[in-house]
Amino acid sequence: MERIRDVEPAVGVNGDTPTMRLFALLELIATKDQFVSLHGLVEETGIPKPTLHRMLQQLEASGLLFRQADGRHYGTGTRLRRLAENLLLNSTQHGARHAVLRHLVDEVGESCNVTALSGNEVVYLDRVETPEPLRFYLRPGSRVPVHCSASGKMILSQLGPSQRRKLLAHAPLKQYTRNTITDLGLLEEELKRSRRDGFAMDDEEFLPGLICVAVLVPGGTARSNLCVAVQAPVMRLTTDKALQLLPALQRAAAAIGGIEAEGAAEPGRQNPDVADSPAS
Repeated sequence: MERIRDVEPAVGVNGDTPTMRLFALLELIATKDQFVSLHGLVEETGIPKPTLHRMLQQLEASGLLFRQADGRHYGTGTRLRRLAENLLLNSTQHGARHAVLRHLVDEVGESCNVTALSGNEVVYLDRVETPEPLRFYLRPGSRVPVHCSASGKMILSQLGPSQRRKLLAHAPLKQYTRNTITDLGLLEEELKRSRRDGFAMDDEEFLPGLICVAVLVPGGTARSNLCVAVQAPVMRLTTDKALQLLPALQRAAAAIGGIEAEGAAEPGRQNPDVADSPAS
């Protein structure tokens, strides 16, 4: 007897209007950690090929998706990434996140920040500066290279090898200091260590004299795209001392993870800290 092959049920792309169906398709594509194809989406959603092709064209024309050079694969576009970034920068959870950072700076005595991966860069979503007179000033919205920042390496460490290769292929490993890792093989080993140890370090790899250590914000069952990090001049923060700050960083990351989970569970709830929080 011929064995019956199991067939995965189609993923619904539902909505009351054409706009909401486009949005549902965009949501589906945004969950992928790789580029998608028209053929693959047809199989996954069950939407007729001509209809799905038209929907992809509309999303591409609006800048929410972009098509690779092969003409067959799609990924999230610049406009969509900027939207996601702005939501993180200006979310109702910002005030509560900022309060956690303020407490962390009081505890460790150095500048701390919350960061996220945006394209092939790391963007600062929030930051609290140390009161120390000697410091590296970076404001929310600042961007740093993914391959030579502690947060960038920490986020990269949880991606699959093929996804990392695709991301780094479009971001040459520029050398900023004599410590910058510019060899993909060496960077891969560094990322393996970061994944194993649960933290990543920037040992004067982006700016001379600057040390940074970062940990992931827990994302529940989902892969996290947020980090908490501490930065300081090397004369105040050695690599050994940075490791001693890990418990404080991990507590702050857990607190921010709880704030983000609460915001996701209750999208209509307004955070009481927002009105008193400084502008992003």
